[in-house]
Amino acid sequence: VQLVESGGGLVQAGGSLRLSCAASGRTFSIVAMGWFRQAPGKEREFVATIRWRSGSTYVADSVKGRFTISRDNAKNTVYLQMNSLKPEDTAVYYCADAHNVYSGSYYYVQPLHYDYWGQGTQVTVSS
Repeated sequence: VQLVESGGGLVQAGGSLRLSCAASGRTFSIVAMGWFRQAPGKEREFVATIRWRSGSTYVADSVKGRFTISRDNAKNTVYLQMNSLKPEDTAVYYCADAHNVYSGSYYYVQPLHYDYWGQGTQVTVSS
């Protein structure tokens, strides 16, 4: 499986960006896809996830109301629409996909739930 992210960049506070992540390879077995981010000196942080078949979504409280995750099954692509960006959103954003079913966890919010990761894309929000 290969995941290729795009759409990062530099934006002023209050602005918007849309990240894309295209999956190739074992796409038939994707259970969920997610976005994480990692700022310098900090641990990787969950941002949003989407169940691949149903399209159900879950986002972190820190981005709720500002970020939206969506997917296009035909293109095997997941998106992260980021609005009202803040300087604290600055990080490298990673997409990941999960191919296993975990009982007791419908939404996958832990890195360990995910099997493959993209290379990351930098998002910088200036104040």
